[in-house]
Amino acid sequence: MSELLRVSPVADDLARRFKDAGFELALVGGSVRDALLGRLGNDLDFTTDARPQDILALVRPWADAVWEVGIAFGTVGCRKENYQIEVTTYRSESYDRTSRKPEVSYGDSIEEDLVRRDFTVNAMAVALPEKTFVDPHDGLEDLARRVLRTPGAPEDSFSDDPLRMMRAARFASQLGFDLADDVIAAMREMADRIEIVSAERVRDELNKLILGAHPRKGLELLVDTGLAERVLPELPALRLERDEHHRHKDVYEHTLTVLEQAIDLEDDGPDLTLRLAALLHDIGKPRTRRFEKDGRVSFHHHEVVGAKMTRSRMTKLKYPGEMIKDVSRLVELHLRFHGYGTGEWTDSAVRRYVRDAGPLLERLHKLTRSDCTTRNKRKANALARAYDSLERRIERLREQEELDAIRPDLNGNEIMEILGLRPGPEVGEAYRYLLELRLEHGPMGHDAAADALRKWWAERT
Repeated sequence: MSELLRVSPVADDLARRFKDAGFELALVGGSVRDALLGRLGNDLDFTTDARPQDILALVRPWADAVWEVGIAFGTVGCRKENYQIEVTTYRSESYDRTSRKPEVSYGDSIEEDLVRRDFTVNAMAVALPEKTFVDPHDGLEDLARRVLRTPGAPEDSFSDDPLRMMRAARFASQLGFDLADDVIAAMREMADRIEIVSAERVRDELNKLILGAHPRKGLELLVDTGLAERVLPELPALRLERDEHHRHKDVYEHTLTVLEQAIDLEDDGPDLTLRLAALLHDIGKPRTRRFEKDGRVSFHHHEVVGAKMTRSRMTKLKYPGEMIKDVSRLVELHLRFHGYGTGEWTDSAVRRYVRDAGPLLERLHKLTRSDCTTRNKRKANALARAYDSLERRIERLREQEELDAIRPDLNGNEIMEILGLRPGPEVGEAYRYLLELRLEHGPMGHDAAADALRKWWAERT
């Protein structure tokens, strides 16, 4: 009630406008669910018997801004003060089995509208301005039990809109809810229906799942129901593999643990790039598994293979290019630290580590620390001390040098002036030579760098 009272000034004002015009209006779906959970934000969803053009006529003189991008599906969006509002006409939908795009027909009752919704916890409404609770499918009881059920038969719901299977796993991640047995059974039986859904829609649901409070729960559902085989096959492929460093866990369990440990290291809320890197960091292991003569299992260069697989999968899921580049780079670099050992890296090696990580360095720190899941406390403590040592060395070098922006002691113009060159590939070659010197020896100063450049040029020519 406290959540409803908070939004009442705006919600009731809008409801009175609809009532005066002879229409019904109700807060509905996720807004009611979140109000009951005490987590209602400023995005409010309403449903009404008014048709879209009537909705437009009512909200235009009332709202601060109005948009019509969803009007073909009966939805009008608007902004009032700091609230983002969507008002949708009661709907009764039918689907073509080859598409998840509904043929929209408008309904005349809120009960008809609620039965088409995905889960009972999203099929509740509060009729306004009277604030009458409408719950024909016992969503409140399911909310209290923390269970996801469908208003009708789950097979019908998932056949109509297969993306709802992904949403079930996503809500399990976000809310920590369990799925009813018949919902899980229907997901297993109908997993192949997800293939008619666009990659973009699958990606968006996967992102919300990964960013949830309980991503392990959602990911395990995707794997156990067979959905992951269709949308992220690299994840279930890890289940039968054994990690060469952590023999008590298979790589699948190890991966989920790394994801949870990476989440524990987040500073400023959920970090999708870090979480994706943790989830995908070992996907190259199945392809690189080798059984050695001494009985060990090896996965040589799985980070390189995994980076390529990451780029391929994220491209198929239509992720933005910059995110693909960042996540695959983290996968490629996640083992680099293990060459550090007990601290025998030279300053040059530390500089290269920082240079190769670039702006991803802090995420790489978190991913590397998260990748330790051994139950051997002595080994875990030794790895933590080694990484503490590396981070301290990075900080010391940062204080001494411009480590975050490593560049040669001479710029392109200075190189051309010293060597008498015009712009061209030779300048780039000289620049790269000086950069290697900078990484190897640290700052040299202008004169020493110029002498080294002249000597290199003379030997080259």
